[in-house]
Amino acid sequence: MGGVVDLFAGEITTELLKMLFNIARKSCLCKSSAEQLSSTLEQLSPMVYEIKMAGVELTPYRQTQLNNLYKTLEEGIDVTHKVLASPRWNVYKNLQLSRKMDQIDKKISSILKTMVPMHVLADVHHLRADTAARFDRLEGSARRLEQRLGSMRMGGGGAEEWVIEEAMKRVEQEEERWGADSGFVSFGVGLELGKKRVKEMVLSERDEFRVVSICGIGGSGKTTLAREFCKDDLVRSYFCDRILFLTVSQSPNVDHLRAKIWGYIMGNENLDYNYMIPQYNLQYEGRIRTQTLVVLDDVWTLPVLEKLIFPGCKILVVSRFKFPSVTKATYEVELLTENEALSLFCHSAFGEKSMPLGSDENLVKQVVSECKGLPLALKVIGASLRDQSELFWLGAKSRLSRSEPVSEPHENKLLERMAVSVKFLTKKVRECFLDLGAFPEDRKIPLEILINMWVELHGIDGKEAFAILLELSDKNLLTLVKEERTGDMYSSCFEIFVTQHDVLRDLALHLSNQGLINERPRLLMPRREKELPKEWARNSDQPFNAQIVSIHTGEMNEMDWFRLDFPKAEVLILNFSSTEYFLPHFIDKMPRLTALIVINHGSSNAILKNHSIFTNLPNLRSLWLEKVTIPPISKASILKKLRKISLVLCKVKNILGQSVELPQLFPCLSELTIDHCDDLFELPSTICGMYSLESLSITNCHSLYRLPADLGKLKSLQILRLYACPTLKMLSPGICELARLKYLDIAQCVNLACLPESLGKLESLEKIDMSECSQIRNLPRSASSLQSLRRVVCDEEVSWSWRDMEKAMPNLHIQVTEKCFDMDWINE
Repeated sequence: MGGVVDLFAGEITTELLKMLFNIARKSCLCKSSAEQLSSTLEQLSPMVYEIKMAGVELTPYRQTQLNNLYKTLEEGIDVTHKVLASPRWNVYKNLQLSRKMDQIDKKISSILKTMVPMHVLADVHHLRADTAARFDRLEGSARRLEQRLGSMRMGGGGAEEWVIEEAMKRVEQEEERWGADSGFVSFGVGLELGKKRVKEMVLSERDEFRVVSICGIGGSGKTTLAREFCKDDLVRSYFCDRILFLTVSQSPNVDHLRAKIWGYIMGNENLDYNYMIPQYNLQYEGRIRTQTLVVLDDVWTLPVLEKLIFPGCKILVVSRFKFPSVTKATYEVELLTENEALSLFCHSAFGEKSMPLGSDENLVKQVVSECKGLPLALKVIGASLRDQSELFWLGAKSRLSRSEPVSEPHENKLLERMAVSVKFLTKKVRECFLDLGAFPEDRKIPLEILINMWVELHGIDGKEAFAILLELSDKNLLTLVKEERTGDMYSSCFEIFVTQHDVLRDLALHLSNQGLINERPRLLMPRREKELPKEWARNSDQPFNAQIVSIHTGEMNEMDWFRLDFPKAEVLILNFSSTEYFLPHFIDKMPRLTALIVINHGSSNAILKNHSIFTNLPNLRSLWLEKVTIPPISKASILKKLRKISLVLCKVKNILGQSVELPQLFPCLSELTIDHCDDLFELPSTICGMYSLESLSITNCHSLYRLPADLGKLKSLQILRLYACPTLKMLSPGICELARLKYLDIAQCVNLACLPESLGKLESLEKIDMSECSQIRNLPRSASSLQSLRRVVCDEEVSWSWRDMEKAMPNLHIQVTEKCFDMDWINE
């Protein structure tokens, strides 16, 4: 209920009572009315106080009713002021005021007689609903665990199927035990106090509170507080759910962010990034009091912040720094108290909110004390000590006590403490953690990129790579983010992402950048710059021995590159933001290159130049291209060892045209992924000659309308995804010739009219996802012959047709899903 009750339960009722006693003594005509209203308020005040102390959040409708009561009490204050100001001899005016007081008294009495009983009934209803929901969650958890019995696989099949059942189960068990929204400052009163203070500033109507901020050192829980604030019912009601949360970071695309904010304010969220915001609109909009909140998370510089502040909305800035010239009100996140720190640490180290029996209380408190109340340090260090011996704990305490440099910033102290957790990792796991510093801050890292990179770089298979990912997740050194459809058989790597706290990324960079630059195993640019680092240029006369090279720049022309030699580089990551990008010449000097990742973070697709370098990559096994226009590739550019290609948000007509001989260009390709490529209208028939292809994923390609008739020639194909291709109207009958096909995904192909009549010939098919295929009403008769089929995901309308076949298919499980359109990718 929050701020409204705080206002009228305290100051207003107290002021009214004082005034009414003064009025009763001053005016005979108003005495009876004042006494009646005073009696009513004396009965109302304890009830309001009880509601206030309960701390229960209300729905927007009930909040509106309380707002009306608040306005009525405000009217009472206004009347009492007029009574006090009115002279005794003005009988007529006093009579009018007396009547107004009677009207207010009747209005309050009416509210108490009608509204309060209905609130009681509503509370009883909510109590029953909450109880039923809890039982439903328990039942749902048991059902999910039962459904996941057996092997769950993900990826391209064959030797690279990765077991993820335990990972997803562990995530769900953690959510069920501690709550899905348990952040690292949710223990004790710290989070609630922070929310209350921020609400007081943001919900204020005063002009100086139009831009407010949350600040604190890295790892103190600023972003967690901001996200919890945005989830608050009172905040959502105040802004009518118009809340835009944006991550700015050290390397922002300011034009992109400006267009997104302006479009959200104006109600056009699909505004083009190149849209020129007219100045006259800014001046006009400044006079409109729009209830919109824009949260700018991870802001680093004042010039960037000034460009992102618009009139017509409230701005909440989240940063490590203060910006007093812009923000007039700031809440500084406090470090955790001793009890809060102990609770959070025990949660990470023991899975409990307090020290378990048999633990060394003094040792635990000493380790907690060394974390200095920093939530991120408590969480990560606690997880690193879980299930370890007492000697291990003693060693950690000793390292922590030696890692406090004198007179250094909090950030440096935090990095030194966090380094203790990494030192206790095995060498291979530690190397994989350090690899994460190669990716830009505040970005979701697709699992596909990480797994491919680790497989090629560290000589491990997919299962071991995923096991390392889980270990890093268990130790809170990264976060696994799963999409709605994830966690079932043959989940796509595109449905699982990895995120990392920016302090943990700083730690990976800090540890990677030690030693002589030419001898480092990783050569990484921490943030986007206009040119390559000068330190690289000064040392370019000697070869760099880095295995991973990560470059993050703006537009690069041919003359912007200087000579660099990377004889041992196996992974090259090119991050940039521009409309044109010249691929560096030194790729020729990377004879061991096995993985190339090219990602454009700009607003529109970039044209790649110098693409002839693809001819000189004889050992390349994995290629990821994102938001680029792929140039024509000559027949001489045969990539004999290439196994995986991922094309995301690309213009692909030059590489997927009917005249391109794909089998000649990629003779050993086993996985082809095409995602959000809007110029893919027809899959070329030459793809049918790629006999080594095991996984073909075409997702979110809204222009795709036809598949080749000879698709059945892909005899090695095990996974076929055609997810969210709304223009596709039919599946070619050739699909039924895919004898080794195990998984077919046609979800959200809303214009598919039917399934092929010969569907039953897919003797290896284990799962089919046809959710949100609204046009499909009937199944082919041959579907009953799918004896290997174990799971069908579909809508309610077609589920009955599958249930009719359950008698002939006893192992079949039918999963009916709710409609879910996930557009989170747009915010990337």
